[in-house]
Amino acid sequence: MGKVSASERNGLLEIKINRPERRNAIDYDVMNELETILNGSEGNERLLAAIITGSGSKAFCSGGDLSVFGNITTVEEAMHMLSKMGDLLYRIMTLPVPTFALINGTAVGGGMEIAAAADFRLVNEEASLGFIQGNQAITTGWGGSTMLFEKMQHDKALYMLTSGERMNAQKAKELGFASRVFHSATFETDAYEYIRKSLIPYPDVIRAYKKVQINKWVSSGLKKRMQDEIAQCAELWAGEDHLNAVRQFFQK
Repeated sequence: MGKVSASERNGLLEIKINRPERRNAIDYDVMNELETILNGSEGNERLLAAIITGSGSKAFCSGGDLSVFGNITTVEEAMHMLSKMGDLLYRIMTLPVPTFALINGTAVGGGMEIAAAADFRLVNEEASLGFIQGNQAITTGWGGSTMLFEKMQHDKALYMLTSGERMNAQKAKELGFASRVFHSATFETDAYEYIRKSLIPYPDVIRAYKKVQINKWVSSGLKKRMQDEIAQCAELWAGEDHLNAVRQFFQK
């Protein structure tokens, strides 16, 4: 099994990050496998929806794998890594069908950016969530804040970003980040039941509705705005405050 798996059933494409031993952290292999899956889904007009989740019960995604990306110290290196994942999240954001993030466990940092790319965020009641990037002296680096401001009320989105707070599922629901919260014991069953009830069996109709929103994002320059955000993060990544934060992380 690779680091990302994909399966299709009854018009639902499930994408699962398979690195539970690393809290489903993102490395270059995950990016490459995700890109292959997205390429393979293009032209599949049977699809009703896409689902992204993490393997195991502890983590949805803990963001970028610092054991891989922790040695990035220049703007150029940071830009290469950040823009690669940012391009993939733009593709997820603009998939022609509804997308559901099944947040089965902890989602922090870049994991929250993946969740922000989805149309719906279905959260395990025991999950811990947070845009913690600011605590490491960087911004969201994969386009996350640009996507978040598209999905949430402005002041609540800004609070999630600037506070760097880790919060429980219920608070994420109150702020409007979590679409629904489900009990942990029946999380996957309940989440899939919710998804099935959310979808009429006519792909052309579903895609027509999603296209209305995608057209708005395209006309408002979403991709360029995400790229500008990524470039800003690359500058901060190479800054002394962030490099110090990374050093402290490795000294723990």
